[in-house]
Amino acid sequence: MQPQVYSPSGALDRAESAKVLRNTYALLAMTVLFSAFTAGIAMALGMGRGMGLICSIAAIVLVWFVLPRTANSGAGVGVVFAFTGLLGASLAPLLNYYVAAGMAQVITQALGTTALIFFALSAYVLTTRKDFSFMGGFLFVGLIAVLVCALGMVIAGFFGVHMPLASVVLSGVIALLFSGFILYDTSAIINGGETNYLMATTRLYLDILNLFTALLHIIGFASDD
Repeated sequence: MQPQVYSPSGALDRAESAKVLRNTYALLAMTVLFSAFTAGIAMALGMGRGMGLICSIAAIVLVWFVLPRTANSGAGVGVVFAFTGLLGASLAPLLNYYVAAGMAQVITQALGTTALIFFALSAYVLTTRKDFSFMGGFLFVGLIAVLVCALGMVIAGFFGVHMPLASVVLSGVIALLFSGFILYDTSAIINGGETNYLMATTRLYLDILNLFTALLHIIGFASDD
C-alpha cells in the first residue's frame, strides 16, 4: 500500500468548498422562503401577467448586470434577495390560475416533487463527490434548444396554433435539463469550480425554479379533466 500524503493545499481547498456549500445552502433556503412570501403577496394582490413579466425582466437585469458587479460585496446579498423576490412575485399569475381552476393541489404536488428531486440529486453529488463538469457543453446546447423550441411555440400561439401535447413534452425536457443543472452546479461547488456563494445560490435557485415550473405544467396537464 502507498502511504497517504497530507496535502495542506488540498485540505484547505476542501474546507473552502465546504464553507461555500454551507453558505450557499443557507442563503438558498432563505431566498426560497422569501420568494414564496413575495409570491403569496403578489397572489393576494391579484398580480396580472403584464406585471409578472415586468418583474421577470427586472430580475434578469439584476442577475445579468448588477449581481456580477456586487457578488464580492455585502450589497450582493441584497441583490440576490431582490432577484429571487421578483421571480417569486412573477409566479403569481401562474399560481393563481391553478388556484382559480380548483387545482391548488397541483402546486403542492409540484413543490413536493421539486424538493424530492433536488434533495436526491444533491445528496448523490455530496455523497459521491463526482465531478459533473463534463456535462457543461451538453447542458448549454440543451438550454439553447429549449429556448428555441419555446420561442417557436410562443410564435405559433401568436398565430392561433396551440400544441398542448408538445408543450408538455417540452416541459419534460426542461425538467430533465434542470435536473442535470442541479448535478452540474452542485458539483461545481464541491469541486472548487464555483467559489462565490452568491453566484452559486443564484444558479441553484434558477435550477429549482425552472424545475418547479416544468413540473407544475406536467402535473397540471395530467390532472386536468
